[in-house]
Parts: sequence; structure tokens; C-alpha cells
Amino acid sequence: MLSRLQVRNYVLIDSLEIDFPEGLIIITGQTGAGKSILLGALSLLMGAKADSSMVSEGADNCVVEAEFRTEDLSLKEILEENDVEWEDGALIIRRVVNRSGRSRAFVNDSPVPLSVLQDISSRLVDIHSQHQTMLLSDRAFQLDILDHYAGNMALRSECSRLWRELGALKSELSGLDSQIARLSGERDYNEAQYRQLEAASLRDGELPELEEEQKQLANAEEIKTGLSYAEEILTSASSNGEVMSVDASLKEVGKILGKLGKFIPSASALSERIDSCRREIDDVLSEISDINSRTDMSETRLMEVESRMSMIYGLLQKHSCQDVAELIALRDRLSDTLFDSTRLEEKRREVMESIASVEKEYSSLAGRLHESRKVAAQGFAESITEAVRGLELPYAVFEADILDVAASSSGRDSVMFRFSSTGRNAVDVAKCASGGEKSRIMLSLKSMMARYTNMPTMIFDEIDTGVSGSVADRMGSMICEMGSYMQVFAITHLPQVAAKGNAHYLVSKEIEASTFTAKSNISRLSDDQRIMEVARMLSGSVLTDAAIANAKSLLEER
Repeated sequence: MLSRLQVRNYVLIDSLEIDFPEGLIIITGQTGAGKSILLGALSLLMGAKADSSMVSEGADNCVVEAEFRTEDLSLKEILEENDVEWEDGALIIRRVVNRSGRSRAFVNDSPVPLSVLQDISSRLVDIHSQHQTMLLSDRAFQLDILDHYAGNMALRSECSRLWRELGALKSELSGLDSQIARLSGERDYNEAQYRQLEAASLRDGELPELEEEQKQLANAEEIKTGLSYAEEILTSASSNGEVMSVDASLKEVGKILGKLGKFIPSASALSERIDSCRREIDDVLSEISDINSRTDMSETRLMEVESRMSMIYGLLQKHSCQDVAELIALRDRLSDTLFDSTRLEEKRREVMESIASVEKEYSSLAGRLHESRKVAAQGFAESITEAVRGLELPYAVFEADILDVAASSSGRDSVMFRFSSTGRNAVDVAKCASGGEKSRIMLSLKSMMARYTNMPTMIFDEIDTGVSGSVADRMGSMICEMGSYMQVFAITHLPQVAAKGNAHYLVSKEIEASTFTAKSNISRLSDDQRIMEVARMLSGSVLTDAAIANAKSLLEER
């Protein structure tokens, strides 16, 4: 229930703080006093759109704060999910709107997104505005009421979940189809490219090796001639007509220098250097001989190498690559693309199976909802018919027809409310009922909905529009009955309704003479003040003794 409301700098409300009791609360006031402004302030807490016009002139911001008490544990889950403390069912909701029109929302002093505020407030308060009778033509509203009556909300929630899951799967399938179609159009080309690169058996670093081998093969004759001559030089030399190898020559020189070392110390060092040179030349000779033996003068091999190089150069040019490593990377990407096509096909089959499974589950649930609605529709219609007849429409008939429609988050049903005030030829309620009849139908629906939704607080903004006299009295009694099991606010201009309930608040407007600015206020009336307010509603601005007596009589009957 709403236990406290505080408003600062909201339109014509300068500062207001007021407590509310349980049960039926009556709010009255002359036209233009600010009842709609008060309702607008409450709507802010329900997540209504904010703008700068809500901030009082001269103020930096406006603040609307309300304290609620609730036992709804589902709210505890919402609060915990959003890191808001659950304080034993006490909720303080605050909305702050600054001069620019931007707003912030808080629950128990913790900031929350507007969507969370709307989710929380929708479980605390139901505001019935003056124009809400238009909901009678809203099929979704009609279905919600019937489902609440039938106890289908858990099924509805599961049905909505399956519908969202089905939508997500179908969206995924559409995306897969688009990818597969794109890859299919490119598959033949990609596969040809891949097969060409795969057949090339490319190896990173291969091209420099081939280029080096090609140079050797192309110049093999010159290379072998040079290497043979070098070997000859190192293995033989002419001295006094005798042939002696470089190695032998150096060895002989080394011996001579070694002997001379006895006389010339530096000769020993020279002998060691000659010995080192001899070993190095020996290694060089060994490598020259090895290279010479491996040098191939095969024309066939030269043609193979040049053909291989030509093929690789062609691939580099064709694919605009700088080296073989890039060609290998391209080949791997093409392989992944071809694999992706296969993988996507497998994924598509999995998604199709999931869609079939969810559709089967959804269809079963939609069928259960349909049967439940068919069973509940008759009892629901009879209850509303009885309630409407109790509002002085003795021959009225109310019907709830279940219609087959396209699948949606609420199943495969729609509901059409039919009505006839004469009991014959019931037609769509949106097309036949007068304003007064719609008010009575809506009150009957709201009364039933309040019982089955466990809504702690309901606010009626002139739901009695279009009725008067004894009908207004009966509507007041129905609202009063609702106040026995929930908190009900009734904003009214009818004295028959205003006389109901135990708490009566008056909205008034004052004009400051010095500044000619208007301010709205709300205050709880005492018993004597209440008599005078009801009398005013009966007779107008001039109070008569008859109006006062009538007001006392109405209040004594409550």
C-alpha cells in the first residue's frame, strides 16, 4: 500500500507531504484545483515520461517520493537482481527531474534504470485514468483480464519465454541462411582457389632456396671449373721442378721456422701461425671438395627448379601476395571458409531441430492456454454480467468470445468482449456501449482484476464519469467493497461516491495575492469538514441546509 507521498516543486505543488491509510481513500476538489497534477506526480513514480514543464517556476528540480509497504516477494527478487536492499517490504521510490527535463530514479536510495522502476511500480499501483475506458477495445487488455481470472499468468509467462526463444532461434536461422547463401555463391571459386594452392604443396622459405639452387644449376659449369682449379692450386705447387702441395709446403716451412726458433725467438711464433694457416687451408679444401662433389650440372633438375619457381611466381602475382608465407595463409583461410560452410550447414540443422522442439513445446502450451480460457470464459462473463446488472443495468449481458488468431507471445487466442444492455444481440463492447455503460463495465472488470492480481493499491480517476444518482451510489459501494481487501484511491466529483470510505482528502488551489501565482495543496478532512465538502458537491458554491442534511445522511449510510 501507499503509506506516504512527498512532492516538491512539481508544477503547482510547492511542497507537500501526506500520509495515507489503508482501505478506501476519497479525493475531491473543484475542477482545476490540481487533482490531475497530483495524479501526474504519482505517474512519475510509475515511470511516466518526464520533461522540464514539470519543474515549478524558479526551482532547479522537482522531487516526487513515495513510501510503499508490500509483501510481494517477487519484488524482493527484482531488487536483489539490481543490487537494491530489501528492507522487510518497505520501498521508498523517488524520482528527481531537473530543469533540463532529465530525470533520475531511486529505490531505497539506490539508483535504478527507468525500466526497473516501471517493473517495480507496476506491481504496486494500478492507475485507472479518465480515458482508460478506451482499453475496452484493446484485445491485449481483455486477454490479460481473462487470464488473470483463469489463473493463467504462470502459463502466459512460460508461453512468452518460449515465444522469445523461438524468435531468437528463427533470427539465428535467418542469419545462418544468409551466410550459407553467400558462401554457396562463392564456394566453387573458393574451392578452386584452395585446390590450386593445396596442390602446390607450398613450404615457407622454399622460394629463396629455389632461387639459390637455380643460380647454381644455371652456372654449374663455371662453378665446377673454378672449384676444380682451386683444388688444384691447394693440392699442388711447383718448387725446383718438384710438385708439392700447399699443405706440404706449409709444413716444411713450419719445420724450418721451428728450427730457427732456437736462434730467433720470433721464428717460433711464425711457425705456430704457419701451422694454424695450414689447418684452416685444410678445412677450406675439404669444403671446396664437398661443394664440388655436390654441384649438379643436370639440365633436367634445372628445368624442374625453374618450372617450380615459375609456378610460385604466378601464384604470388595472381593472389597479390608478397611471399610464400602469405600464399600459405591464404590457403588456410580458404580452407577455413570451406570448412565454415560445412560447419554452418551442421549448425543450421541443429537450429532447425531446436526450432521444431520449441515449436512443439509452444504449441502444447498454447493448446493448454486455449482450453483454460474456454473453460474460464463462461464463468468470467457471468461474473461481469452480475456485477454490471448490479449497477442498474438489469437486462445487461456480457460475453467473452475466444477467437483464433496468429501465434504470439500470449498464445494463439484473442478475446472479444461483447455487451448488450438489453440482453439481446450482444456486439463488440467498444462499438455499442455508451460512456456511462463503459464506466460501469470497466469498474466491474477492475474490481475483478483487483481480486485476481493481488494489486495492493488501485487509483480510480473519475471512473464514475457519465453516471449519477443511484448508479453512482452503487458504483461507490463497489469501490468501497474493493477497499475492504486493498487500498483504493477514488478521485471523484460525485457526492454518492465521495460519501463512501473513511478517509477523505481535499485538493485545493490558492492564489498568492502578491505574486498572482497559484499553488495546489491536499489535506485530510475532519468529519465536519467532510460534511461540508459533500454538501458542496451536492449543491455547488452556495451551501443550503438541505444539502448539508443530505450530506450527513449520505455519510451516515457508509
